[in-house]
Amino acid sequence: MAKLDPCVKILFFIFNVLLAIVGGVILVLALLSHTFGNLEKGSELENQTVGLIFLYVIGSLIILVAVLGAYGASKENKASLIVFLVCMIAGSLMMFRGGIMVATARPQVSDLMERTFRQQIPLDSAPDQVQQLVNYLQSESHCCGLFSYRDWEEVPESCSCRSDQAPGECQQFRYPVFMQKSIYKQPCFPIILGYALWAIDFVLGFFFVLAGLAVVGILLSSVLIHQLRYRGNPAVLVTVPAVYTAAPPKYQELQNPPKYQELQNPPPY
Repeated sequence: MAKLDPCVKILFFIFNVLLAIVGGVILVLALLSHTFGNLEKGSELENQTVGLIFLYVIGSLIILVAVLGAYGASKENKASLIVFLVCMIAGSLMMFRGGIMVATARPQVSDLMERTFRQQIPLDSAPDQVQQLVNYLQSESHCCGLFSYRDWEEVPESCSCRSDQAPGECQQFRYPVFMQKSIYKQPCFPIILGYALWAIDFVLGFFFVLAGLAVVGILLSSVLIHQLRYRGNPAVLVTVPAVYTAAPPKYQELQNPPKYQELQNPPPY
C-alpha cells in the first residue's frame, strides 16, 4: 500500500505547528489582558468580558484543531483529516465574514467617535472617568482638549507645556484676563482616532491572517485526503492491442534456383 507523500506530510506538520503557535499567542494575549484588567479594575471586567471570552475560545479551538490535524496526518486517519477540513472551511468563512464586517465599518468610525466625544463637551461637566482619561492623555501625549483647549471652561494643569517643550508645540492662552499661560496646541481627538484606527487595522489583519491560514489548511488537508482515498487501489495495467501485425504474403515471387540459372548460362570454356 502506498504511503502519503512525505513532502506534503511535512508541510502539513509545519502548518499545524504554526497554527498551534498562533493559538497559543492568542491565549497569552487573553491571559495578559485578563490579568492587567484585574489589576486595574479589581474583579470588574464588564466591557472586556465578551472580548476575553472570544479570545479564549478562538485560541483553544485553534490549538485543538492543530492537534487533530497533526494526529490525522501521523496516523493517516482519514476521519480526523475530514473533521480538520470541515473546521478549516467553517473557520475561513467566519474569519472572512468578520474581516469584511470590520472593513465595512472602518470608514464610519471617525464620524461616530466625533459625535460621541462632542457630547462630552464641556469637559468640566463630563463624568469623572472621562476627565481622568483626558487629563492622562493630555499629560502623556502633549495635547489639550478633545478638539481644542476651548473644550475646557477652566483649562487644567495637564494642558500646561513643560519648560523643555518645543516652541512649535505650545501656544499662549490668556488666563484669566491679563495673565498668560503656555498650553499644548495639538488637540487630543486626532491622537485618540489614530489609536482607534490602529486597533481596527490590527483586528482586520487578525481576521484575514487567520482566514489565509485556514485556506492553506484546506488545500493541504484536501491533498492528504485525496491520497488516502486512492491508497491501496491496485494499479491497472493498460495493454494496447496490436493494430497491425505483419502477416506473411499471400504469394511469393518465383525465382529460378541458382543451379537452373547455371544450366541456362553455362560458363565459357
